[in-house]
Amino acid sequence: MAQDPIALFSLTGTIDLARRVAARLETPLSPVEERAFEDGEHKIRPLVSVEGQDAFVLHALHGDAGQSVNDKLCRLLFFLATLRDHGATRVTAVLPYLCYARKDRRTQPHDPVTARYVAALFEAVGTDRVLAVEVHNEAAFENGFRCPTVHLTTADLFAAHFARIARNDPLVVVSPDAGGVKRAERFRRALEHRTSAAIDSGFVEKYRSGGIVSGGSLVGAVAGKTVILLDDLISTGTTLLRAAGACRKAGAAHVYGAAAHAVFPSGGTDFFTHGEFDGLVVTDTVPLPASMAAEPAQGITVLDTSVLLAEAIAQAHRGR
Repeated sequence: MAQDPIALFSLTGTIDLARRVAARLETPLSPVEERAFEDGEHKIRPLVSVEGQDAFVLHALHGDAGQSVNDKLCRLLFFLATLRDHGATRVTAVLPYLCYARKDRRTQPHDPVTARYVAALFEAVGTDRVLAVEVHNEAAFENGFRCPTVHLTTADLFAAHFARIARNDPLVVVSPDAGGVKRAERFRRALEHRTSAAIDSGFVEKYRSGGIVSGGSLVGAVAGKTVILLDDLISTGTTLLRAAGACRKAGAAHVYGAAAHAVFPSGGTDFFTHGEFDGLVVTDTVPLPASMAAEPAQGITVLDTSVLLAEAIAQAHRGR
């Protein structure tokens, strides 16, 4: 069991979530200095000693208006290496959102497997462990890293939320594509446990070739039921919208979207204009775009992941 003192850090872009995690851990968030130079280079250093400490760096690797995905990844890697250089006993990357996780296999000749290359970068700078929330492919995540990894699922967070609003409505959990069936099944079991009701499942067929998405056939019975469409992330929203349309066409009474990561690179302003969804539930692993955060009446609910992250850090610190 680890006995070293804990040091918790966060970099620009994830400070609000990190502060909530620190409060739950009853551990101060350690200060850092971040400097950008005129030529685009940068420097980040801890403003406290990390000698002999169990260091955790909480940082979500999504692009935003201030920094690209690559900027955030590079800064995090350099900072992890800095902590290692200055005597931290262990260095753990805590990633509410892991970038490049979707590129975990070759789909075209000569394709990169970028998820594996990112894993190699973390290992190269001396990262001891990686904790990540709701990765795209859990098996690829675990197999891509040689250092220990922990996959943090959001199934219980979503189950707790939907169990409160479900009432006596018949429910069905639908994956918007066949690749997410295991994720949806984990959520379905958690929701079934909380509601003590039998919950059906289904999925929507989806094919992608050359950047073009096709398919849309629904497998499962949804007529007259409340559908919860669960995915790991929303980017353009195309996948969820296609699946929601298929469920509506099949007679679903209500359709809710749920995804751990609300990436929304284009701002997501038109996501609800199609009228397919009764509501959308996401987590705070990626901050909502300003255009969506300013209009809570659109039907967006954001779940707090600070409890999940704080517990994971505490267990990792204890060697569990």
